[in-house]
Amino acid sequence: MDSQKEKIIIGKILQKDEKALFEVYNMYRRPLYNFVYKQLNDSHKAEELIQDIFFDFIESLRDFQYECSLKTYLFSIARNKVIDTIRKKKIKRILFSSMPAYILESLTAVMFDDGLEKKELSTKIKHVFDHLPNDYKMVLRLKYIEGVKVKTIANKLSLGFKATESLIYRARKAFIKVFQTST
Repeated sequence: MDSQKEKIIIGKILQKDEKALFEVYNMYRRPLYNFVYKQLNDSHKAEELIQDIFFDFIESLRDFQYECSLKTYLFSIARNKVIDTIRKKKIKRILFSSMPAYILESLTAVMFDDGLEKKELSTKIKHVFDHLPNDYKMVLRLKYIEGVKVKTIANKLSLGFKATESLIYRARKAFIKVFQTST
């Protein structure tokens, strides 16, 4: 699609022209799906992300400055969604792979909405955080709860990128150790 046609179609979408939006959706849905599926190898997650990508596209369209093509813009949203998904999956894998079986069984019960065990797990996690050094608490909170990027954390702490990654790694190891030994 040439840039003039893109400007026209974006203008129509901004004026709430559903037909124009549907045209963009039909044009890019399959290539975006293929891109996401190739990265995640999960058709259900790919379908879910396609919906999120187009939702984010609609929400951010007013800020589109025509500095890139519409295709590039959509694929950059897709790439960021894929990275977020992979990051969340990796965090779960790292955390859960280091836990003993009895804790995993407890977490499984929590997933099935057992309120008492959820409360116990929440209490245990708070207890673990209370026993961590302040810098470990801070980097874990920033990285895993608030989703701040390592580079941003490094800037906040006036540390290098690698030093910050090491600090996060040590904090995670300390969290797991305290989590496993706390009652």
